[in-house]
Amino acid sequence: MRALLELLGRCRHSPGTHFNLLQMHSRHRRYVVLKKKYAKKDLAVFKKAIMALKEELLEDIKHISEDTLKKSQKDASGDISGYTYHMADVATDTYDREFSLGLASNERKVLYELEDALKKIEEGTFGICEDCKCLITKTRLKAIPHARLCVKCQEKKERR
Repeated sequence: MRALLELLGRCRHSPGTHFNLLQMHSRHRRYVVLKKKYAKKDLAVFKKAIMALKEELLEDIKHISEDTLKKSQKDASGDISGYTYHMADVATDTYDREFSLGLASNERKVLYELEDALKKIEEGTFGICEDCKCLITKTRLKAIPHARLCVKCQEKKERR
């Protein structure tokens, strides 16, 4: 019972969630938390936000790829003369190209997280913290729709 109260103490309950909080588990003779998830209308709002963010990221990745990968270094610098590059110019161009590729890589990671969030919506597990299994607050999901952890578990993870 102490473990259950501890679990319930860690969970934050948001309005609009469905809870069957306690039920005696017949085999183990203890209370367990059964069901917690967001309502369908909340999931529809989150899905719409995730899809919009996904489209925005795809546009950004496309733009970065077109600007960075399809141009030669000479084209990117706007240099039309036949003179050779100075080493510092080459280094600057290389840095800019690597920086842009790093941005595209980060956006692809977020894109994968968004895909996973959409999959969780379909499976009915969206908004559940992967560590403590409590419901992630709506406020956090509005800010970071692909959040995998609640605020408390994320803070613990960042402290490690």
